[in-house]
Amino acid sequence: MDIAWLVAENKIKEAMNDGEFDNLPGKGKPLQLDDLSSIPEELRMGYRLLKNAGYVPEEVQLKKEMMKLEDLLDCCKDEKERQQLKKKLSDKLIRFDNLIVERKMHTPAFDYYRDKIYKKIND
Repeated sequence: MDIAWLVAENKIKEAMNDGEFDNLPGKGKPLQLDDLSSIPEELRMGYRLLKNAGYVPEEVQLKKEMMKLEDLLDCCKDEKERQQLKKKLSDKLIRFDNLIVERKMHTPAFDYYRDKIYKKIND
């Protein structure tokens, strides 16, 4: 063991004995860990860094945009505008699918929900 580790360990023990950790927020509650199980292991650290910096992964941004387009489609009365919205949504779905395949996040559950989304759009 090196000296820095021993010093740090002693400081932590002293703080614990003095009760400095007794009133921390969330004490006694389970940790809120990010579920990154669907993200390949080699990308997880990058995702965590970006998330902490306030960035959103492209697939999440695409999902938000697709939901917005779906809401617009539900409210749209003009057929020409409706076709334009469907085209935009279709483009976003294709980009989303490509991202999922590229990032190896493809699962049977993804296929199931992707098919439901496609059916909903084409109805």
